Amino acid sequence: MQGTAKNGIYYEIEGEGPWMTLSHSLACDIHMWDPQMELLTKHFKVLRFDTRGHGKSVVPQGPYTMEQLADDVYELLTELGISQTHWMGLSMGGMIGQTLALKHPEVCASLVLADTTSRRPENALKMWGDRIVTARAEGMQGVLESTMTRWFTEPFRTANSPAFQAIAQGVLDTPVEGFAGCCEAIARIDTFDRLPELKCPVLIMVGSDDHGTPPEMARKIHAQIPQSVLHIIDQASHISNVEQTAVFNQHLVSFYQLS
Repeated sequence: MQGTAKNGIYYEIEGEGPWMTLSHSLACDIHMWDPQMELLTKHFKVLRFDTRGHGKSVVPQGPYTMEQLADDVYELLTELGISQTHWMGLSMGGMIGQTLALKHPEVCASLVLADTTSRRPENALKMWGDRIVTARAEGMQGVLESTMTRWFTEPFRTANSPAFQAIAQGVLDTPVEGFAGCCEAIARIDTFDRLPELKCPVLIMVGSDDHGTPPEMARKIHAQIPQSVLHIIDQASHISNVEQTAVFNQHLVSFYQLS
């Protein structure tokens, strides 16, 4: 099943079981989660959606806020009649999940927060501002190489697998306005002090070589959430679900006690 919600958010639904909602990284789309779908659809009714400004979703003029991104999802869930869902988000998707869970705690049955952060460093506005300037001046081609270098380890980039190529094409296909709008939201993420309010089970995963949202930040998030579980995935950078699919999926199997 696929469709577009009244607010312009594109979604697809597959599988049977309790609801599981997947939220992708900046400059990706629903297909970032393809490596997890065979596993998840055996156990969950999986909702994937394209964040505003990405994929087949609406591209409003930016800047966006993290609250807007979370509200988009809440409106989608409400329209689909979903009162509670498990949540898995990577990078920006993890930030949206934190924001949604803090704003609507009854909605999230559990959270998987992968390669994400809850508080940006002091240089965030300049760092993300520079990327916006480059994208507006040169298109997404202008940010492709630096993005892929941050997202994947050198051996994985060198192997140039179909999965790597698909993510690269996804970056190029991202509308510049959507990229810029979401960069503005990411640059202002600040949920860290409120993380102890989360009461649902939380799985935290991060690549050992992730420099954008490093293991140290994952450890701090873990310390803020008493009921959380933390796994650091070796030989992976930022998009750990793609680079180390087997390990990432095994942690999901263990966390959700899947057979």
